Amino acid sequence: MVSRGLSASGGGRSGGGQSPSPLRCLAAVLAFLLAAAPALAMVGRPEDRLRDPALESRAQEIGRELRCMVCQNQSIEDSDADLASDLRRIVRERVAAGEDNAAVMRFVHDRYGDFVLLRPPFNPVTALLWAMPFIALGGGAAVILARRRRAAGTEPAPLTEAERRRLDELERGNGA
Repeated sequence: MVSRGLSASGGGRSGGGQSPSPLRCLAAVLAFLLAAAPALAMVGRPEDRLRDPALESRAQEIGRELRCMVCQNQSIEDSDADLASDLRRIVRERVAAGEDNAAVMRFVHDRYGDFVLLRPPFNPVTALLWAMPFIALGGGAAVILARRRRAAGTEPAPLTEAERRRLDELERGNGA
C-alpha cells in the first residue's frame, strides 16, 4: 500500500512548511473586514464629531435620514462627498446648539427641498414618486398578460399537402 502525503496522525498534511489553504485565507480576510467594519463605516474626520456621545448619536440618526445630493442613494452619514461633509457639519452644529431632531430636519428640508430627504413626505408633488413602483409593477404585469393572451390566441397554420405527405412518411417509419 502506498501512502500519498498522509502524516502519521492521518491529518492529510505532511510536513509543516505548506501554505494555508485559499479557504482559510479568505476566512481570515473576511474576519478582518468584519472586525474593521465599524471603523471603516466612520465617514468624516474624527474632529468633526461631537464630543457628547448622545448628541453625536442624534446627529448620526438625523444624518441617516438625509440624502447626499451628490451620491443620491446614500445618506450624508454614509457619503464622503464634500457636500455631505458640509451637511453633516450643519446638522452637528444645530444639534450642539440644542435644536431637536424635527427642527434640524426642517432646517435642512427648507433649504434643500424634498429631494434631500431619503423618505420624502407624501404630497401632490411627490405622489408620482411614491406611485412609481406600483405603476412599474402594473405595467410589467400588463405586458406579460398581453403577450400570453396573444400567444394563446393564435393557432398554428394548417399543414400543406407536401408537409402532410412527409409527416405520413415519418409516422410510418419510411423517411429517416
